[in-house]
Amino acid sequence: MSEHSPRPALSPVVAGCWRLAEWGWSAPERLRWIEQCLERGVTTFDHADIYGGYRVEALFGEALALAPHLRARLQLVSKCGIRLVDAARPAHRVKSYDTSAAHLVASVDNSLRALRTDHLDLLLIHRPDPLMRPGEIADAVARLKAAGKILDFGVSNFTMSQFAMLNQWVPLATNQIELSPLHRAPLHDGTLDQMLALDLRPMIWSPLAGGRLFSGQEPDALRVRAVLEAVAQRHGVAPATVAYAWLLRHPSGPRPIVGSRRLEALDQALAAQALTLDAETWHEIWSAGAGVEVP
Repeated sequence: MSEHSPRPALSPVVAGCWRLAEWGWSAPERLRWIEQCLERGVTTFDHADIYGGYRVEALFGEALALAPHLRARLQLVSKCGIRLVDAARPAHRVKSYDTSAAHLVASVDNSLRALRTDHLDLLLIHRPDPLMRPGEIADAVARLKAAGKILDFGVSNFTMSQFAMLNQWVPLATNQIELSPLHRAPLHDGTLDQMLALDLRPMIWSPLAGGRLFSGQEPDALRVRAVLEAVAQRHGVAPATVAYAWLLRHPSGPRPIVGSRRLEALDQALAAQALTLDAETWHEIWSAGAGVEVP
């Protein structure tokens, strides 16, 4: 078994585009951000059709169209399956999930048009749909792959049992999940055990707990922050780098998603690749988040 599965071929740190519409940038400014990510080796960009009220993919695509040669140097990830009530989708009556073949195919076509590309490197189902029909999803994925519209397929926010069920019908490449010192459930509920067993690398959203690691005043955030700052001082790095190193220490090889406009935030995440925490320090951070010693 290889150390980590070669596909999908994503960068170790992923640029999250969730808030791109909020940044207020012109198309040339968005393009410069893409270029600066690529210069750092951050070649994977995480999207979802619903981000920014169904606007983010088009904003990214508009920027990419200014330098279309860059498409060969980057990987585009997008998610679908959530139907938001939004002016951009007037037919949606209530927020709901839709993993029908028709919706998956239409969502991919919409994303390709918005991103101005002919394929997604990775398509994910955004949230588990209680009504999903695995055979129908498998057929849709097969059609999308045969048409060259997607290269790989996976899921996001799936439990271990949901992942195992769908993986019986269609090979899944990853599970994009929440994980941080303040959200440790995947370490113990089987989610990451499953990734290890299948030799798959998870993608991690909210690796800094939505910023709560460094702004939250809750007891768990304060405890973890104190440990991160102490470890950071010992190693001469930023506390955020220690938080990312805590994630990267897991043997499943997590890929954190950095959803920030600040290049400094990307640099802090990238620096974690050179910082290997010893097991005692890793458990010290875990204990700070839990508020108790390990059992």
